[in-house]
Amino acid sequence: MADNTDTDTSELGQAIQDITETATLLIREEIELAKTEVIAKVTKLITGAVVGIIAGIFAVFGLIYFLHAMAWLIWELIEGDVNSPWLGYLIVAVLLFVFGALAAFVAYRFVKRGVPPTPQMAIEEGRLIKETVSSAHPATPQGPREGAST
Repeated sequence: MADNTDTDTSELGQAIQDITETATLLIREEIELAKTEVIAKVTKLITGAVVGIIAGIFAVFGLIYFLHAMAWLIWELIEGDVNSPWLGYLIVAVLLFVFGALAAFVAYRFVKRGVPPTPQMAIEEGRLIKETVSSAHPATPQGPREGAST
């Protein structure tokens, strides 16, 4: 009888050790998933910030050319010279403003996709693990909801 109790105790101890190892593995995997998600979102935010800075640079240069063109236009109106060098500067300024607007739009899209940098997949997996451990009816993963953005 004593031998049977020792066997039961060792099997129970082994089962507890297996559960502990599995739980530790799950926690480590969830942490890695959360890190990966946050890194992906922060990368999008940084990309959006860089493109936004580029948009600002285009806008500053466009403003410089626009002001330079206005200076040439004023000079021409005062002097009445036949040459029109201001028109080229004005065209360059308009093109720089257009490129700046496009870059700002792209930056907005990157920033919008990256905010807020929360690990949604890891949170969902953690919820599923908690429900599986604490209930008789384990939760099953659900696909993305209609209208939900990623």
